[in-house]
Amino acid sequence: MDPLIHKLDRTVQIQAAPETVFRYFTDSERFAKWWGPGSTIDARPTGKVYIRHPGGNESLGEMLEVAPPRRIVFTYGFASGKPIPPGSSHVTIDLASNEGGTRLTLLHEFQDAAARDEHIQGWRFQLSLFGNIVADEAFANVATIADQWFAAWAIADDQARAEAFASIAGPEIRFRDRFSLLDGLTEVTAHAGAAQRFMPGVRMERKGNVRQCQGTALADWIARGPDGAERMSGTNVFVLEADGKIVAVTGLSNPPVAK
Repeated sequence: MDPLIHKLDRTVQIQAAPETVFRYFTDSERFAKWWGPGSTIDARPTGKVYIRHPGGNESLGEMLEVAPPRRIVFTYGFASGKPIPPGSSHVTIDLASNEGGTRLTLLHEFQDAAARDEHIQGWRFQLSLFGNIVADEAFANVATIADQWFAAWAIADDQARAEAFASIAGPEIRFRDRFSLLDGLTEVTAHAGAAQRFMPGVRMERKGNVRQCQGTALADWIARGPDGAERMSGTNVFVLEADGKIVAVTGLSNPPVAK
């Protein structure tokens, strides 16, 4: 085989732990989520890799190295479509903990430059799709976290409110809205208590589904008075670490409804 002297490198940050990310290279059901239905992977030396691309083209590979949860190496080539032959290129995936998530480094080695260049956009797209699919699993409970955030603002007992916030937010959480410029759980907890004194009986609730992308989530909300009438509405932007804890919230309020 000709030497693999032409290299494609790409590094992306994924908001999930390496153990979560690695499962998408070892479990065929998860593997198929980011490649396509019918794709399979046997994550052991000499195990087979099968990718069924949209449109029906097929790629084949063989496992060369598996080191959970940090590294996986396999051959790659096309069985159909515009081919580079099976076994004619190598793909190396390295995972490393980074900034509360995972830094994924891809190295794809080819025999010729033209084949490498044809894969640049493909990997740019595929790893973007991959990162979002992993994040969808890592933050599958984001709606529950948003609900717990809104509910904590109505807890009257100081200790219970502090515990509620601590269960969902990191100690250095940042909160910003038109009435808040807060850093840290202690300030958020105290501010929520003060809000109850100035707006007694007001409760916040989520409205509709939460939208999430790579650990950043949007949740619409309504604030209701003691009589159940809507007082305010808006959207919160949540930023979460790979462990699911909130590290930042920005609250955006809608203009008052004209009466």
